[in-house]
Amino acid sequence: MSDNAIGLLVFVGIFGASLLGMLLRPLLSAHHLSTDTKDSVKLGMGLVATMAALLLGLLVAGAKSAYDAEKLEVTQMAAKVVFLDRALANYGSESVDTRAVLRRLVENAISRMWPEERSRRAQLDPSGSGAEALHSAIQKLSPRNDVQVSLKSQAVGIASDLGQLRWLLFVQSGSSISMPLLTVVISWLAIIFLSWGLFAPTNTITITALLLAALSVSGAIFLILELDQPFDGLIQISSGPMRNALAHLGK
Repeated sequence: MSDNAIGLLVFVGIFGASLLGMLLRPLLSAHHLSTDTKDSVKLGMGLVATMAALLLGLLVAGAKSAYDAEKLEVTQMAAKVVFLDRALANYGSESVDTRAVLRRLVENAISRMWPEERSRRAQLDPSGSGAEALHSAIQKLSPRNDVQVSLKSQAVGIASDLGQLRWLLFVQSGSSISMPLLTVVISWLAIIFLSWGLFAPTNTITITALLLAALSVSGAIFLILELDQPFDGLIQISSGPMRNALAHLGK
């Protein structure tokens, strides 16, 4: 199920709970709607609202932390690509073919991680990406002096770092959100909105306020789910660093 669909279901469920409360209100007897009853319910819902806010904050912080970590890894990968190309350029003319392999590898990585067709999902699995060809091309270089020996060793290390970053992005592609925790938070929010609807006056202003509140809360859930999938959806990690790195290759 897409993040849009989940966000819409959360909105319908939460706002529907408030409307259900309004529908149930006429069925309650007068003593159920007394001031003492309202105060007691407000105290209980205040506690639930506080716990829901804390857990919602934890979910946002966790999703944002995972998003920032993967964004940093993409930036590091772009920097290492350019650094590797410069090391190969300093090696000499013998590395021309190796640099061409590096360029093809970067182009392939960009097309797989940021597909042009919006309907396609990002492919983060490094298997079949051609990384082995880059390692093989670097290993085939035959240094003729100490400088080339140092540059080859440096290139091998950078290529290994790039491989580790690609696999790190892949293993982090799973969800960082605890779905049971998210379900509990949504349930608490529905209970809160139900209590609001139960004691709120039935008029346009009240319904509009509850509608906007439900939109805000479901929007927060939607953003959490979007941050959890940084290479798909609306809030994507930018391909700018990798494309900038590609533009500097071969120069």
